[in-house]
Amino acid sequence: MMARRKISLGELAEKIDITPANLSILKTGKAKAIRFSTLEAICKVLDCQPADILEYQEEISK
Repeated sequence: MMARRKISLGELAEKIDITPANLSILKTGKAKAIRFSTLEAICKVLDCQPADILEYQEEISK
């Protein structure tokens, strides 16, 4: 979605007031949770719906 909107990670981080490092964790799927306010800000800047940027993956138990 970022590529479609031609926005860099740093630019998006600045617009939603989050560190690029934390945004990178979200982008790579390593985050365990996301605040609704952060999700809302991302969707607002990227002009998209949460389903456009989120994907459910079942956790594999060890």
